[in-house]
Amino acid sequence: MNLNFLTDYYVPVVIIACLIVGYCIKHITWLDKVSNQYIPAILAVLGAVLGCIASGTIGLNTIVYGAFSGLASTGLHQAFTKIIEREDKENE
Repeated sequence: MNLNFLTDYYVPVVIIACLIVGYCIKHITWLDKVSNQYIPAILAVLGAVLGCIASGTIGLNTIVYGAFSGLASTGLHQAFTKIIEREDKENE
């Protein structure tokens, strides 16, 4: 299966960076003041900025693809969380 089309719309480096930042926001104790409802917006903005840095240009496409990658990292985190929770319930 060829997954090269994913790199047309997703920026893997941005997804990984946003996933790490989102995880840190969620789990670092002094960042508890940041509400969970703001994490997707923070990662979308961060993804847009990182997308422009990763591509080396500032344009509508790079901003949208970067923001989309930042939001995709939120979904990826939620998918991993659901998988881990399901495995924990099965082991009990």
